[in-house]
Amino acid sequence: MNTLSKRRVALGAFFFFVGLCFASWAARIPDIQSKFDLSEGQLGTLLLFLPLGSVIGLPIAGWAVHQYGSRAVIMFGSVAYALTLPMIGLAPSIWTLLPVLVLYGMLGNVMNISLNTQALALEDEMGKSILASFHGLWSMAGFTGAGIGALMIFLGLSPAIHYAVVMLISLVIILSAQRYIVKQEATSQGGGGMVLKKPDALLMRISLIAFLGMMCEGCMFDWSGVYFKKVVQADPSLIALGYVAFMATMASGRFITDKIAAKYTKVAVIQVSGLLISAGLALAVIFPTVVVATLGFFLVGFGIASIIPLSYSIAGRSKLYAPSVALALVSTISFFGFLLGPPLIGFIADLFNLKTSFAMIAVSALGITILSSFRKQVFLIPVKGSTH
Repeated sequence: MNTLSKRRVALGAFFFFVGLCFASWAARIPDIQSKFDLSEGQLGTLLLFLPLGSVIGLPIAGWAVHQYGSRAVIMFGSVAYALTLPMIGLAPSIWTLLPVLVLYGMLGNVMNISLNTQALALEDEMGKSILASFHGLWSMAGFTGAGIGALMIFLGLSPAIHYAVVMLISLVIILSAQRYIVKQEATSQGGGGMVLKKPDALLMRISLIAFLGMMCEGCMFDWSGVYFKKVVQADPSLIALGYVAFMATMASGRFITDKIAAKYTKVAVIQVSGLLISAGLALAVIFPTVVVATLGFFLVGFGIASIIPLSYSIAGRSKLYAPSVALALVSTISFFGFLLGPPLIGFIADLFNLKTSFAMIAVSALGITILSSFRKQVFLIPVKGSTH
Protein backbone atom coordinates (compact mmCIF):
# COMPACT_ATOMS: atom_id res chain seq x y z
CA MET A 1 0.00 0.00 0.00
CA ASN A 2 1.52 3.34 -1.04
CA THR A 3 1.60 6.46 1.11
CA LEU A 4 -1.46 8.07 -0.46
CA SER A 5 -3.48 4.90 0.07
CA LYS A 6 -2.40 4.74 3.71
CA ARG A 7 -3.45 8.35 4.17
CA ARG A 8 -6.81 7.58 2.61
CA VAL A 9 -7.39 4.65 4.97
CA ALA A 10 -6.34 6.70 7.98
CA LEU A 11 -8.54 9.64 7.04
CA GLY A 12 -11.43 7.25 6.45
CA ALA A 13 -10.88 5.91 9.96
CA PHE A 14 -11.31 9.43 11.34
CA PHE A 15 -14.57 9.90 9.41
CA PHE A 16 -15.74 6.54 10.78
CA PHE A 17 -14.84 7.49 14.34
CA VAL A 18 -16.81 10.76 14.15
CA GLY A 19 -19.85 8.94 12.76
CA LEU A 20 -19.55 6.28 15.46
CA CYS A 21 -19.51 8.87 18.25
CA PHE A 22 -22.52 10.73 16.84
CA ALA A 23 -24.55 7.55 16.33
CA SER A 24 -23.68 6.40 19.85
CA TRP A 25 -25.06 9.60 21.34
CA ALA A 26 -28.24 9.33 19.26
CA ALA A 27 -28.80 5.68 20.23
CA ARG A 28 -29.22 6.57 23.91
CA ILE A 29 -31.42 9.67 23.60
CA PRO A 30 -34.45 7.77 25.02
CA ASP A 31 -32.35 6.83 28.07
CA ILE A 32 -31.27 10.45 28.52
CA GLN A 33 -34.95 11.42 28.40
CA SER A 34 -35.81 8.86 31.07
CA LYS A 35 -32.87 9.80 33.27
CA PHE A 36 -34.02 13.41 33.57
CA ASP A 37 -37.76 12.61 33.29
CA LEU A 38 -38.23 14.92 30.30
CA SER A 39 -41.49 15.42 28.43
CA GLU A 40 -41.51 15.29 24.63
CA GLY A 41 -41.42 19.08 24.47
CA GLN A 42 -38.59 19.30 26.99
CA LEU A 43 -36.60 16.70 25.06
CA GLY A 44 -37.14 18.67 21.85
CA THR A 45 -35.80 21.78 23.55
CA LEU A 46 -32.81 19.85 24.90
CA LEU A 47 -31.97 18.51 21.44
CA LEU A 48 -31.80 22.05 20.05
CA PHE A 49 -28.60 22.68 22.01
CA LEU A 50 -26.62 20.24 19.86
CA PRO A 51 -27.32 22.09 16.57
CA LEU A 52 -26.76 25.36 18.41
CA GLY A 53 -23.25 24.18 19.15
CA SER A 54 -22.88 23.04 15.54
CA VAL A 55 -23.72 26.51 14.24
CA ILE A 56 -21.26 28.07 16.70
CA GLY A 57 -18.59 25.60 15.59
CA LEU A 58 -18.81 26.32 11.87
CA PRO A 59 -17.10 29.73 11.75
CA ILE A 60 -14.69 28.68 14.51
CA ALA A 61 -13.64 25.64 12.46
CA GLY A 62 -13.19 27.68 9.29
CA TRP A 63 -11.00 30.18 11.12
CA ALA A 64 -8.99 27.55 13.02
CA VAL A 65 -8.21 25.42 9.97
CA HIS A 66 -7.30 28.57 8.04
CA GLN A 67 -4.96 29.74 10.79
CA TYR A 68 -3.38 26.49 12.03
CA GLY A 69 -3.93 23.92 9.28
CA SER A 70 -6.28 20.96 9.22
CA ARG A 71 -3.97 18.44 10.95
CA ALA A 72 -3.63 20.51 14.11
CA VAL A 73 -7.40 21.03 14.30
CA ILE A 74 -8.12 17.36 13.58
CA MET A 75 -5.80 16.15 16.32
CA PHE A 76 -7.10 18.56 18.94
CA GLY A 77 -10.74 18.21 17.89
CA SER A 78 -10.74 14.41 17.68
CA VAL A 79 -9.41 13.87 21.19
CA ALA A 80 -11.76 16.53 22.58
CA TYR A 81 -14.73 15.00 20.71
CA ALA A 82 -13.99 11.50 22.04
CA LEU A 83 -13.55 12.73 25.62
CA THR A 84 -16.72 14.82 25.54
CA LEU A 85 -18.98 11.85 24.72
CA PRO A 86 -18.78 10.24 28.22
CA MET A 87 -19.42 13.65 29.77
CA ILE A 88 -22.93 13.47 28.27
CA GLY A 89 -23.62 10.21 30.10
CA LEU A 90 -22.06 11.46 33.32
CA ALA A 91 -23.91 14.79 33.47
CA PRO A 92 -25.66 14.87 36.89
CA SER A 93 -28.31 17.43 35.96
CA ILE A 94 -30.00 18.95 32.95
CA TRP A 95 -28.15 22.22 33.57
CA THR A 96 -24.76 20.54 33.32
CA LEU A 97 -25.89 18.55 30.26
CA LEU A 98 -26.84 21.62 28.21
CA PRO A 99 -23.34 23.15 27.94
CA VAL A 100 -21.90 19.69 27.24
CA LEU A 101 -24.28 19.27 24.29
CA VAL A 102 -23.32 22.71 22.97
CA LEU A 103 -19.64 21.73 23.21
CA TYR A 104 -20.33 18.36 21.58
CA GLY A 105 -22.16 19.99 18.67
CA MET A 106 -19.40 22.56 18.26
CA LEU A 107 -16.64 19.93 18.22
CA GLY A 108 -18.65 17.84 15.75
CA ASN A 109 -18.56 20.60 13.17
CA VAL A 110 -14.94 21.42 13.94
CA MET A 111 -14.23 17.82 12.92
CA ASN A 112 -16.54 18.13 9.92
CA ILE A 113 -14.71 21.11 8.43
CA SER A 114 -11.17 19.99 9.28
CA LEU A 115 -11.66 16.43 8.00
CA ASN A 116 -13.26 17.59 4.75
CA THR A 117 -10.47 20.12 4.24
CA GLN A 118 -7.88 17.36 4.67
CA ALA A 119 -9.90 15.10 2.35
CA LEU A 120 -10.02 17.75 -0.39
CA ALA A 121 -6.23 18.13 -0.26
CA LEU A 122 -5.80 14.35 -0.53
CA GLU A 123 -8.31 14.28 -3.38
CA ASP A 124 -6.17 16.78 -5.28
CA GLU A 125 -3.01 14.76 -4.65
CA MET A 126 -4.63 11.53 -5.83
CA GLY A 127 -6.08 13.25 -8.87
CA LYS A 128 -9.52 11.69 -8.55
CA SER A 129 -12.77 12.20 -6.68
CA ILE A 130 -12.76 10.39 -3.30
CA LEU A 131 -14.68 12.69 -0.94
CA ALA A 132 -18.01 10.84 -1.17
CA SER A 133 -16.42 7.57 -0.02
CA PHE A 134 -15.40 9.26 3.24
CA HIS A 135 -18.99 10.39 3.78
CA GLY A 136 -20.02 6.80 3.07
CA LEU A 137 -17.80 5.63 5.93
CA TRP A 138 -19.48 8.17 8.20
CA SER A 139 -22.86 6.73 7.22
CA MET A 140 -21.65 3.15 7.76
CA ALA A 141 -20.45 4.19 11.20
CA GLY A 142 -24.03 5.19 11.91
CA PHE A 143 -25.15 1.59 11.44
CA THR A 144 -22.26 0.36 13.58
CA GLY A 145 -23.03 2.86 16.33
CA ALA A 146 -26.69 1.89 16.32
CA GLY A 147 -25.73 -1.78 16.59
CA ILE A 148 -23.37 -1.17 19.50
CA GLY A 149 -26.06 0.92 21.17
CA ALA A 150 -28.60 -1.88 20.81
CA LEU A 151 -26.11 -4.32 22.36
CA MET A 152 -25.40 -1.98 25.27
CA ILE A 153 -29.11 -1.55 25.93
CA PHE A 154 -29.61 -5.34 25.76
CA LEU A 155 -26.82 -5.79 28.32
CA GLY A 156 -28.41 -3.19 30.57
CA LEU A 157 -25.37 -0.90 30.55
CA SER A 158 -25.84 2.80 31.28
CA PRO A 159 -25.16 5.52 28.69
CA ALA A 160 -22.08 6.54 30.70
CA ILE A 161 -20.52 3.07 30.37
CA HIS A 162 -21.61 2.80 26.73
CA TYR A 163 -20.04 6.16 25.90
CA ALA A 164 -16.85 5.27 27.79
CA VAL A 165 -16.48 2.13 25.66
CA VAL A 166 -16.96 4.14 22.46
CA MET A 167 -14.44 6.69 23.76
CA LEU A 168 -11.81 3.96 24.19
CA ILE A 169 -12.51 2.61 20.69
CA SER A 170 -12.21 6.16 19.36
CA LEU A 171 -8.89 6.81 21.09
CA VAL A 172 -7.47 3.60 19.61
CA ILE A 173 -8.54 4.76 16.14
CA ILE A 174 -7.04 8.22 16.71
CA LEU A 175 -3.69 6.86 17.95
CA SER A 176 -3.49 4.33 15.13
CA ALA A 177 -4.34 6.72 12.30
CA GLN A 178 -2.87 10.04 13.43
CA ARG A 179 0.57 9.48 11.87
CA TYR A 180 -0.93 9.57 8.37
CA ILE A 181 -2.79 12.86 8.81
CA VAL A 182 -0.44 15.31 7.14
CA LYS A 183 0.41 18.81 8.25
CA GLN A 184 -0.92 21.53 5.97
CA GLU A 185 0.34 25.05 5.99
CA ALA A 186 -2.08 27.82 6.90
CA THR A 187 -3.11 29.70 3.79
CA SER A 188 -3.64 33.37 3.10
CA GLN A 189 -6.19 32.60 0.42
CA GLY A 190 -9.64 33.94 1.21
CA GLY A 191 -8.77 35.33 4.60
CA GLY A 192 -9.99 33.75 7.82
CA GLY A 193 -11.99 36.84 8.67
CA MET A 194 -14.26 36.23 5.69
CA VAL A 195 -15.98 33.24 7.28
CA LEU A 196 -19.13 35.13 8.17
CA LYS A 197 -19.34 37.23 5.00
CA LYS A 198 -21.80 36.66 2.18
CA PRO A 199 -20.70 33.89 -0.23
CA ASP A 200 -19.96 34.78 -3.86
CA ALA A 201 -22.35 33.69 -6.62
CA LEU A 202 -20.79 30.23 -7.02
CA LEU A 203 -20.78 29.43 -3.32
CA MET A 204 -24.30 30.77 -2.91
CA ARG A 205 -25.52 28.46 -5.68
CA ILE A 206 -23.76 25.47 -4.15
CA SER A 207 -25.01 26.44 -0.69
CA LEU A 208 -28.61 26.51 -1.90
CA ILE A 209 -28.20 23.09 -3.51
CA ALA A 210 -26.73 21.75 -0.27
CA PHE A 211 -29.50 23.49 1.71
CA LEU A 212 -32.19 21.68 -0.29
CA GLY A 213 -30.31 18.39 -0.03
CA MET A 214 -29.96 18.72 3.73
CA MET A 215 -33.61 19.71 4.05
CA CYS A 216 -34.63 16.49 2.28
CA GLU A 217 -32.17 14.48 4.38
CA GLY A 218 -33.46 15.94 7.64
CA CYS A 219 -37.03 15.16 6.67
CA MET A 220 -36.16 11.55 5.88
CA PHE A 221 -34.34 11.10 9.18
CA ASP A 222 -37.20 12.50 11.25
CA TRP A 223 -40.35 11.68 9.30
CA SER A 224 -39.85 8.48 7.28
CA GLY A 225 -41.04 6.27 10.15
CA VAL A 226 -44.02 8.52 10.83
CA TYR A 227 -44.93 8.46 7.13
CA PHE A 228 -44.90 4.66 7.05
CA LYS A 229 -47.02 4.52 10.19
CA LYS A 230 -49.67 7.13 9.38
CA VAL A 231 -49.81 7.30 5.56
CA VAL A 232 -48.58 3.91 4.37
CA GLN A 233 -50.23 2.32 7.42
CA ALA A 234 -47.60 -0.39 7.48
CA ASP A 235 -47.66 -3.24 9.92
CA PRO A 236 -45.83 -2.22 13.15
CA SER A 237 -43.01 -4.62 12.28
CA LEU A 238 -42.49 -2.77 8.97
CA ILE A 239 -42.68 0.84 10.13
CA ALA A 240 -38.87 1.21 10.09
CA LEU A 241 -38.59 -0.33 6.60
CA GLY A 242 -38.66 2.99 4.78
CA TYR A 243 -35.98 4.49 7.02
CA VAL A 244 -33.75 1.43 6.63
CA ALA A 245 -34.20 1.52 2.85
CA PHE A 246 -33.27 5.20 2.76
CA MET A 247 -30.23 4.79 5.02
CA ALA A 248 -28.96 1.72 3.16
CA THR A 249 -28.99 3.38 -0.25
CA MET A 250 -27.67 6.69 1.07
CA ALA A 251 -24.67 4.94 2.66
CA SER A 252 -23.97 2.60 -0.25
CA GLY A 253 -24.57 5.38 -2.78
CA ARG A 254 -21.74 7.41 -1.30
CA PHE A 255 -19.28 4.63 -2.10
CA ILE A 256 -20.12 4.77 -5.82
CA THR A 257 -20.66 8.53 -6.14
CA ASP A 258 -16.97 9.24 -6.75
CA LYS A 259 -16.71 6.83 -9.69
CA ILE A 260 -19.93 8.07 -11.25
CA ALA A 261 -18.90 11.72 -10.81
CA ALA A 262 -15.50 10.99 -12.39
CA LYS A 263 -17.24 9.50 -15.43
CA TYR A 264 -20.16 11.91 -15.90
CA THR A 265 -18.99 15.08 -14.03
CA LYS A 266 -20.19 16.31 -10.67
CA VAL A 267 -22.85 18.63 -12.05
CA ALA A 268 -24.50 15.78 -13.98
CA VAL A 269 -24.63 13.64 -10.84
CA ILE A 270 -26.16 16.50 -8.84
CA GLN A 271 -28.79 17.03 -11.53
CA VAL A 272 -29.80 13.37 -11.55
CA SER A 273 -29.72 13.26 -7.74
CA GLY A 274 -32.37 15.98 -7.55
CA LEU A 275 -34.55 14.02 -9.95
CA LEU A 276 -34.11 10.80 -7.96
CA ILE A 277 -35.15 12.49 -4.71
CA SER A 278 -38.18 14.08 -6.34
CA ALA A 279 -39.23 10.89 -8.16
CA GLY A 280 -38.79 8.74 -5.06
CA LEU A 281 -40.90 11.01 -2.88
CA ALA A 282 -43.52 11.33 -5.63
CA LEU A 283 -43.84 7.55 -5.77
CA ALA A 284 -44.35 7.38 -2.01
CA VAL A 285 -47.01 10.11 -2.18
CA ILE A 286 -48.93 8.84 -5.22
CA PHE A 287 -48.74 5.13 -4.34
CA PRO A 288 -48.50 4.93 -0.52
CA THR A 289 -48.15 1.16 -0.29
CA VAL A 290 -45.37 -0.66 1.55
CA VAL A 291 -43.67 -1.95 -1.60
CA VAL A 292 -43.86 1.24 -3.68
CA ALA A 293 -43.06 3.60 -0.80
CA THR A 294 -40.04 1.47 0.11
CA LEU A 295 -38.88 1.63 -3.51
CA GLY A 296 -39.41 5.39 -3.44
CA PHE A 297 -37.32 5.77 -0.29
CA PHE A 298 -34.61 3.66 -1.93
CA LEU A 299 -34.45 6.24 -4.72
CA VAL A 300 -34.42 9.12 -2.25
CA GLY A 301 -31.43 7.59 -0.47
CA PHE A 302 -29.48 7.27 -3.71
CA GLY A 303 -30.32 10.86 -4.59
CA ILE A 304 -29.32 12.35 -1.25
CA ALA A 305 -26.09 10.32 -1.14
CA SER A 306 -24.17 12.60 -3.49
CA ILE A 307 -25.47 16.08 -2.67
CA ILE A 308 -23.29 17.02 0.33
CA PRO A 309 -20.04 15.28 -0.74
CA LEU A 310 -20.12 16.81 -4.22
CA SER A 311 -21.20 20.21 -2.91
CA TYR A 312 -18.25 20.20 -0.51
CA SER A 313 -15.90 19.06 -3.25
CA ILE A 314 -16.94 21.92 -5.54
CA ALA A 315 -16.98 24.52 -2.75
CA GLY A 316 -13.51 23.52 -1.53
CA ARG A 317 -12.06 24.59 -4.88
CA SER A 318 -13.37 28.12 -4.79
CA LYS A 319 -10.88 30.58 -6.28
CA LEU A 320 -11.88 33.32 -3.83
CA TYR A 321 -11.90 31.48 -0.50
CA ALA A 322 -9.59 29.13 1.37
CA PRO A 323 -11.05 25.58 1.37
CA SER A 324 -11.84 25.66 5.10
CA VAL A 325 -13.58 29.01 4.76
CA ALA A 326 -15.58 27.91 1.71
CA LEU A 327 -16.65 24.71 3.48
CA ALA A 328 -17.72 26.67 6.55
CA LEU A 329 -19.80 29.02 4.41
CA VAL A 330 -21.57 26.21 2.55
CA SER A 331 -22.00 24.14 5.72
CA THR A 332 -23.51 27.05 7.64
CA ILE A 333 -26.19 27.68 5.02
CA SER A 334 -26.90 24.02 4.27
CA PHE A 335 -27.14 23.12 7.95
CA PHE A 336 -30.17 25.37 8.32
CA GLY A 337 -31.90 23.18 5.75
CA PHE A 338 -31.37 20.23 8.08
CA LEU A 339 -32.82 22.25 10.96
CA LEU A 340 -35.76 23.84 9.15
CA GLY A 341 -36.91 20.90 7.02
CA PRO A 342 -38.39 18.64 9.74
CA PRO A 343 -40.36 21.42 11.52
CA LEU A 344 -41.64 22.61 8.12
CA ILE A 345 -42.94 19.11 7.42
CA GLY A 346 -44.85 19.16 10.71
CA PHE A 347 -46.26 22.63 10.10
CA ILE A 348 -47.57 21.76 6.64
CA ALA A 349 -48.91 18.44 7.93
CA ASP A 350 -50.90 20.31 10.57
CA LEU A 351 -52.37 22.64 7.93
CA PHE A 352 -53.05 19.91 5.36
CA ASN A 353 -51.70 16.39 5.79
CA LEU A 354 -48.44 14.43 5.75
CA LYS A 355 -48.79 13.47 2.09
CA THR A 356 -48.93 17.15 1.18
CA SER A 357 -45.76 17.76 3.20
CA PHE A 358 -43.87 15.04 1.37
CA ALA A 359 -45.20 16.32 -1.97
CA MET A 360 -43.79 19.75 -1.10
CA ILE A 361 -40.38 18.23 -0.38
CA ALA A 362 -40.58 16.37 -3.70
CA VAL A 363 -41.14 19.66 -5.51
CA SER A 364 -38.37 21.42 -3.60
CA ALA A 365 -35.95 18.62 -4.56
CA LEU A 366 -36.41 19.67 -8.18
CA GLY A 367 -34.71 22.91 -7.16
CA ILE A 368 -31.48 20.93 -6.85
CA THR A 369 -31.70 19.97 -10.51
CA ILE A 370 -32.76 23.45 -11.60
CA LEU A 371 -29.99 25.24 -9.69
CA SER A 372 -27.35 22.97 -11.21
CA SER A 373 -28.77 23.11 -14.73
CA PHE A 374 -27.94 26.62 -15.86
CA ARG A 375 -24.50 28.11 -16.28
CA LYS A 376 -23.03 24.67 -15.69
CA GLN A 377 -19.51 25.89 -16.37
CA VAL A 378 -19.27 27.53 -12.95
CA PHE A 379 -19.42 24.07 -11.37
CA LEU A 380 -16.77 22.48 -13.53
CA ILE A 381 -13.85 23.07 -11.18
CA PRO A 382 -11.54 20.11 -11.83
CA VAL A 383 -9.67 17.98 -9.34
CA LYS A 384 -5.96 18.47 -9.98
CA GLY A 385 -4.75 15.82 -12.33
CA SER A 386 -8.29 14.88 -13.36
CA THR A 387 -10.26 15.56 -16.52
CA HIS A 388 -13.45 16.20 -14.54
